[in-house]
Amino acid sequence: MAQTVRIKALDGSTVEFIDEVRGSGAMKDVYFSPDGTYVVGFFRNPQDANSKDRLQNITGVYRESIFNQVGGDYWKNLFCWPEKLVEWNGKLGIVCPTYQSHFFFSSGPFKGKEKEGKWFASAHLRNKFLPADQKGNWLTHFHMCIQIARAVKRLHAAGLAHSDLSYKNVLVDPVQGKAAVIDCDGLVVPGKYPPDVVGTPDFIAPEVLQTKNLPLTDPNRKLPSIQTDRHALAVLIYMYLLYRHPLRGGKVNDLDPAKDEELTMGSKALFIEHPTDKSNRPKVNQLRPSELPQGDVTKLPYTICGPYLKTLFDRAFIDGLHDPSKRPTADEWETALVKTTDLMQPCQNPKCEAHWFVFDNSTKPRCPFCGTEYHGQLPVLNLYYSPGKGKFLPENYRLMVYDKQTLYMWHVNRFIVPNEKTKPEDKKPVGDFHFHNGKWILINRRLTSLYDKDVDKKIEIGQYVELTEGKKILLSTEDGGRLIIVQLVNN
Repeated sequence: MAQTVRIKALDGSTVEFIDEVRGSGAMKDVYFSPDGTYVVGFFRNPQDANSKDRLQNITGVYRESIFNQVGGDYWKNLFCWPEKLVEWNGKLGIVCPTYQSHFFFSSGPFKGKEKEGKWFASAHLRNKFLPADQKGNWLTHFHMCIQIARAVKRLHAAGLAHSDLSYKNVLVDPVQGKAAVIDCDGLVVPGKYPPDVVGTPDFIAPEVLQTKNLPLTDPNRKLPSIQTDRHALAVLIYMYLLYRHPLRGGKVNDLDPAKDEELTMGSKALFIEHPTDKSNRPKVNQLRPSELPQGDVTKLPYTICGPYLKTLFDRAFIDGLHDPSKRPTADEWETALVKTTDLMQPCQNPKCEAHWFVFDNSTKPRCPFCGTEYHGQLPVLNLYYSPGKGKFLPENYRLMVYDKQTLYMWHVNRFIVPNEKTKPEDKKPVGDFHFHNGKWILINRRLTSLYDKDVDKKIEIGQYVELTEGKKILLSTEDGGRLIIVQLVNN
């Protein structure tokens, strides 16, 4: 029977763990606390003064600035952040909370194991190994990506870079649409704490690979930073939504496999869906059956992710692939992902694995995953904002309507944004849409100044307004209140 060890952390608090290694990573051995609420990871190799100082700052000042502020509890679900430093038998260790239960497989061949992101980012692994009840659907994958982008945004806002952002260091739960960034003990503080690692293959930015053989002191050597995190974040989002890698296509850059890898992901990196240079398109006849249909970019092109994400993927993998200054920020990814969820429609085929698709702005919407065409009338709400009294301009923002869909304050008012700062009051639905007696209607649940502008009639709480072609509805008369103009797609 393993003994319980009791030691003092460097902050003076008591830490207990069972003297039995329960897991081993690249750098640490992991022990569990008796009650299972936290783990202690001891570094196998001695840590130098700089590494210890970095860890003291990560468990101290940086942790305080993120978690011990107003709204800090929100971030506890999006990170597995080191809480304390300990020393035992000459080894330095960190104390971290244990992963939440939904980050472990509840069925299938990996039951009880961690939901490492790779299982959900590869068509081959998803299609071959995962049971249907562990895959989630396309909308929950979007929610997962929103949480990852939000967590990375918070790190970058604190001036920190993760340095090894990859599906190994992000736990995901597509069933509930949740994610958490882990392995935060190697965070990079630009100019103060250099990175310990260059990153994980598949996610290392091209400029890091290209210069990795230069001496560390060479000013041309590119090391992990906020800009390289942005590349890794774009790769993660692309893989979680499309289940393939954006740079691994059919082009061979060198007959030597090691050299080919270095060129393909480094100096010769080329987007597999580049609109004009098609030389890196995946060769479908070389793909395994388990990689299809997702591996075929002609059947499921990245444009199925909608216009907002297409623009960012172009910036990440065309403009910014070899020019880090042009890469989208985590904040831009979060905004685009949230706006895209407002363009999503449930697929009418109950057997469709994706369950959802992004409206493609056509008069004949169809699910790209199963090919099912949408039948019936489909309301599209075009949102307008007011730069001045009585004047409204288009906002490049649309909201798709489906039966029993809810309306929120961030749809109503352009100054309210769905993020970690959203007030509890603003998270409550303010209206809902229904297909009722052959008509589409919006029922007002909480809006105090909702108007049918065609007849200038106020829609009181509990009343409804019908959605007809060209109908103008003012959602709020307050500053920032939006106007919607209804467009009906008949199919």
